[in-house]
Amino acid sequence: MPDLTNKKATASTRWYAERPDYIGRMAERSSLYLYYIVQEIEKRGMPTELALLPFVESAMQPQAVSSAKAAGLWQFIPSTGKVYSLEQTQWKDERFGVVESTRAALDYLENLHDEFGSWQLALAAYNYGEAGVERQLAYNRSHHRPLNYESLRLPRETQYYVPKLQAMKNIVLDPQRYGIELPAIRDEPYFVTVTGSRDIDVATAARLADMPLEDFQALNPAFNRPLIVGALAPTILLPAERGETFSANLAAWEATGQPLASWTAYRLKGGETLAVVAQRVGVSEEQLRSANHVPPRYVAASGSTILIPRDEASYEDVPSDMLDGSVALVPEKAGLRKITVRVRRGDSLASIARRWRVSQDEIVAWNDLHSTSLFAGQRLSLTVASGPPHKKHGTSQKKTTTVARNAPAQQ
Repeated sequence: MPDLTNKKATASTRWYAERPDYIGRMAERSSLYLYYIVQEIEKRGMPTELALLPFVESAMQPQAVSSAKAAGLWQFIPSTGKVYSLEQTQWKDERFGVVESTRAALDYLENLHDEFGSWQLALAAYNYGEAGVERQLAYNRSHHRPLNYESLRLPRETQYYVPKLQAMKNIVLDPQRYGIELPAIRDEPYFVTVTGSRDIDVATAARLADMPLEDFQALNPAFNRPLIVGALAPTILLPAERGETFSANLAAWEATGQPLASWTAYRLKGGETLAVVAQRVGVSEEQLRSANHVPPRYVAASGSTILIPRDEASYEDVPSDMLDGSVALVPEKAGLRKITVRVRRGDSLASIARRWRVSQDEIVAWNDLHSTSLFAGQRLSLTVASGPPHKKHGTSQKKTTTVARNAPAQQ
């Protein structure tokens, strides 16, 4: 891909170079995925530096979720994920899957390159959307201006998008120049794939592979419930050196007759609540809420398919006719509404919680936040009581909006 040598590329390179610890954390995480991504790119004859795009998109975190609900290494929003055949159900979300999302991202980038004839324009469209880039190209044509990436009038984020990728390329090509020490990544597959046929708990699968649960989830973030459903013929990723261990431990476990799963599916009947079901199966309502991703101030409607602990006498896996089920969320009481608020300069989780009379824990749960730090311009979903926000006596409620201006490579 042609190098970008403008001021934004220089500024982005300097920003990354001034944060060696941040680069180091991303590089360490990439050791799990980079070999696979490079191999898939080379198979297609695409520019190899595209393998660095997840550094820009998600800081190489497959479990990353943006304020715009983009998810995974390659940050697919739900609608684009569906266009590129990424399954999104209550059992798994392939936007997070390393193999699935990489296939979809490369398909998308190839299509964009075919449409615009330039990798830089393809990347701009990946960030901004095809329609946005087409509009700017049409504007430049009508004003007899150049049609290259640097000549387009693009949003600030997109203006820095390709420069950020160029910055990562600069550092990877010559880390010593920037005082960066990159870890060595073995030129061989990090993971192998195993196809499942029986229901198995995520925690049990990690135990059979003799690896920490957190490490297992880093390779298999698409499984968004505590249960991996065998009827879906799931593909499980394991470190290459753990494949044989997993197979041997699985055979030994099955020989004992113990079930691999402690969860099963259940369809809520009319009038049933999670609290009632939780009491019947002997767990807390909070445990059921967590397993089924039911956030505060919401309840699961009748007809919802939920996970519940298996009965001691139940050894049946989740049947295929339950796979299309989902959890329908409704407000727990009348007078609640869902809103989107934009973080203003100086806002904190505590100040927003006070303003809208909700708890900080509720905001974290509604937005799946992995950090309590907020940035100006970030959008948050809240479920609040009808009416205006809480107003301090004598203070102005003038509406203001701000955008983040501090760093070209802010994640």
